[in-house]
Amino acid sequence: MEVKATSKFVRGSELKFRRLLKLIRGKDAQQALNILDHLPSPNAKVLYKILHSAIANADHNNSIPVEQLVVTKAWADGGPIMKRFRPRARGRAFPIHKKLSHVTIVVGSKGEEE
Repeated sequence: MEVKATSKFVRGSELKFRRLLKLIRGKDAQQALNILDHLPSPNAKVLYKILHSAIANADHNNSIPVEQLVVTKAWADGGPIMKRFRPRARGRAFPIHKKLSHVTIVVGSKGEEE
């Protein structure tokens, strides 16, 4: 049984989230939480909350204990881009693109890894 947690419109580039998601994909849920907890990146704290939510969903909705959970899938998609402008010399404007992402983490039982 697979259970997922999604967080949409998260501030941060999807490329930076994907780099961190590679570290936890395929790992035990508890081990993945430990990895994310000790990473210095602010994006790791966001991923920690999403993974913790997926584990809580599995425990509450399907009564799957944490020891049996594995991160089966994890991905980050691009969201909308907030476009801002910074004033520059001689009346010009410099564009700033603040990226948003949609992050999904799926956890499943150890027996169903295939």
